[in-house]
Amino acid sequence: MNIVLVDDNPVNLALLGELVKQLDAGQAHAFSDADAALQWCLQQDPDLVIVDYMMPGLNGLEFIKRLRAESSRADVPLLMVTANAEVQVRYDALQSGANDFLTKPLDPVEFLARSRNMLALRRGQLALAMRASWLAEEVRRATQEIVERERDTIFRLSRAAEYRDPDTGSHVMRMAHYSKLIARRLGLTSDDQDILFRAAPMHDIGKVGIPDQVLLKPGRLDQPELEVMRDHARIGHEILQGSPSPVLQQAAVVALSHHEKFDGSGYPHGLAGKKIPLQGRIVAVADVFDALTTERPYKRPWSLEKARGYLEESSGSHFDPDCVDAFLGAWDEVLAIHERFQPVAQV
Repeated sequence: MNIVLVDDNPVNLALLGELVKQLDAGQAHAFSDADAALQWCLQQDPDLVIVDYMMPGLNGLEFIKRLRAESSRADVPLLMVTANAEVQVRYDALQSGANDFLTKPLDPVEFLARSRNMLALRRGQLALAMRASWLAEEVRRATQEIVERERDTIFRLSRAAEYRDPDTGSHVMRMAHYSKLIARRLGLTSDDQDILFRAAPMHDIGKVGIPDQVLLKPGRLDQPELEVMRDHARIGHEILQGSPSPVLQQAAVVALSHHEKFDGSGYPHGLAGKKIPLQGRIVAVADVFDALTTERPYKRPWSLEKARGYLEESSGSHFDPDCVDAFLGAWDEVLAIHERFQPVAQV
């Protein structure tokens, strides 16, 4: 342990050094200059500081005040050396942060006893700090495992709906990353970006409730079939709502609102402009862009430039202009996401 000795008297300093050797508890660092001692204490890790009161320049009281002003040194055990008559100095030292006192002339037995007490206190502090650090790391790991399990479950659930559409999991991965990209560009916090990233893939979970003859029809849907298909927004919301999970709560909002249009012509409620939840406005851009550029049984994929042109043309009518600008303003990242999450070729 690091034991710091501060006294301008070389004889006293030598005596303190000899007594510290008897503690057999660590290394002594002796300073006759209080300013130099203070700088060492602020830059290194002292475990016990023994400081004299009467010193030229920086006296013991001021030394204590400056040391305690540093939050990381607020708990370092500190002994002040004073004379018997200096009662008021002791009071002031206690108020400044001294833990105990040594009385001049030094009594070796008293010095060893009080120093050992202070070092035992320090060992307890360090052990408690290590325990707290270990517990914090364990909590972090456990929390991360829960988050990863939730994320895996959500993506698997999302893929279940996609397989009925049919499609592969690459769609939900791309549109989730597109959604997070837009959220970041709009200035959402990292936590909000992450929640949306995990919630977005569940936007079409309601399709599990759509009959196969409608969901899997290769041609254009007639009006009654279209009404049945549109009901997947309500079904998805009913599946997801009421959960205590922030991710599922947001997923419920996304499921219900991602087919609303900025001009009010969307469904299921015909919301317009900012009345559409932001998450729904973001996912609308991400989902439509990826749907356009993805091959389906009933259509060929659009080129990326053609899909980009559609977003630009539909900005302000179908889509929130801010979301479109955020998406297209990071076009290089869009291309990277599109390239990264491609379906694995089947052998």
